[in-house]
Amino acid sequence: MANILIIYSTTDGHTLKICQRLQQVIEQQSHRVTLCAIKDWREIDLTTFDKIVVGASIRYGKHSPLVLDFVRRNEQLLDSKSNAFFSVNVVARKPEKNQPDTNPYLLKFLRKISWKPKQLAVFAGKIDFPKYSFFDRLMIRFIMWMTKGPTHPDAVVEFTDWQQVEAFGKRICEM
Repeated sequence: MANILIIYSTTDGHTLKICQRLQQVIEQQSHRVTLCAIKDWREIDLTTFDKIVVGASIRYGKHSPLVLDFVRRNEQLLDSKSNAFFSVNVVARKPEKNQPDTNPYLLKFLRKISWKPKQLAVFAGKIDFPKYSFFDRLMIRFIMWMTKGPTHPDAVVEFTDWQQVEAFGKRICEM
């Protein structure tokens, strides 16, 4: 039985939902999982975990600066353990951009760090226009219009492939 940390950065809660599904899959394999928001990572002892998984959402083309800071501060520790990284972004709704080697946001993030995660994944996120602030709704609708995505102001569209999430959870167990 492994003790696994899933540390996450979420903007609107969807990355946390993905982490919770990963937790379910991993715990079904008799492993212990702790979820931790990226802002709280200093409150836990990272050395007590056998595996560390980092998950991060994208907003306006970038992962949270807290994710970059966490990775840079803990690179040596991450390298010493089984580890994984996943990105959640709406561009991954497109088949040609839904793999670690084809997703521009994941590739951009990996170029900024020297850590080389042992496992990588990309998951398509969710659009929830009613939940967004006026500014975010306006900007994200414009981005969706440019990229031929949903633009209706009441649209709530989840693009996540949950089978892909579950398969990643199983890969984490096998690390």
